[in-house]
Amino acid sequence: MRKIAVAVMLILIAAPALAQDHVQQYGEQPKEKTATEKADDNRSERAYQRSLNNVPDQKPVDPWGTARGDDVPKKAPPARPAVKHSSKAKSGSTAN
Repeated sequence: MRKIAVAVMLILIAAPALAQDHVQQYGEQPKEKTATEKADDNRSERAYQRSLNNVPDQKPVDPWGTARGDDVPKKAPPARPAVKHSSKAKSGSTAN
């Protein structure tokens, strides 16, 4: 009786998987699209491009602007220290 119950449960679980449409296998060539499918793809692509053009340009976002405040001036990059170049040639060995 248990074997029959297990078999019925497996069939009930596998039934939805078998009801799916054809899934393309590795190396299988896709079917050619019909003219109506191509026209639908072109129409949806144009609608997508139009929707992208409807998005207004955004100003740059400063996520820390509210925490920092508007009255605080932006820091300038720190000045680089002057590097002194000596006229002496450096040798490969150092004495400590």
